[in-house]
Amino acid sequence: MTHRTAMNPYSLDSYQRPTLETPDQQDRILLHSCCAPCAGEVMEAIKASGIAQTVFFYNPNIHPVEEYEIRKDENKRFCDKLDIPFIDADYDKDNWFDRIEGLEDEPERGKRCTVCFDMRFERTALYAHEHGFPLISSTLGISRWKNMEQINDCGVRAADRYDELDYWTFNWRKQGGAQRMIELSKREEFYQQEYCGCVYSLRDTNRWRMANGRPRIKRMVKFYGRDMIPTREPEDS
Repeated sequence: MTHRTAMNPYSLDSYQRPTLETPDQQDRILLHSCCAPCAGEVMEAIKASGIAQTVFFYNPNIHPVEEYEIRKDENKRFCDKLDIPFIDADYDKDNWFDRIEGLEDEPERGKRCTVCFDMRFERTALYAHEHGFPLISSTLGISRWKNMEQINDCGVRAADRYDELDYWTFNWRKQGGAQRMIELSKREEFYQQEYCGCVYSLRDTNRWRMANGRPRIKRMVKFYGRDMIPTREPEDS
């Protein structure tokens, strides 16, 4: 008897992408991106629907600066491949630390994350308002580690500051989106880490790993598909 493995209809090899419908049938979007692994599937889905997109990279939560630069460069590399405009926003980490003050011990998905999302989406919404984008969204929601309701609330709140600007609350995880995110990341050999980017997430992840007999995270060495040789010995936090 021959056993056949059922093909996953949502994998990159077989998925027939539907045409996405944006709010009010808008055909132009400013997409806040957190990193290449989360952004890849979202960018390809938007492009397949013929929606003009510009990627906005504003993530002052990512520390240290070496980590920020490699995540940014990976995202820009994929934007260049797909011929999608890429906006490199300011790395105003001091402003981020000021906003987070007093919330350092909040758990993941807690108040600290809300303040962080608010800050990043407020800047995204401001740029969209100043440059005539009618729609914004974020790649953050495709990660199962994040609270989608929390992200959408922050996005809607930021967009509501301006007339004629909407935040698209589309569920990028549905119909296998989260799985395709991983498949695409492996295909493109994206740099990927095991913490969101901020020093407090790195701290808490390392505490959990050590408590469970696992080594601490080494930054700048984990890739999908290959390793990167760092320019200097990575620092553990």
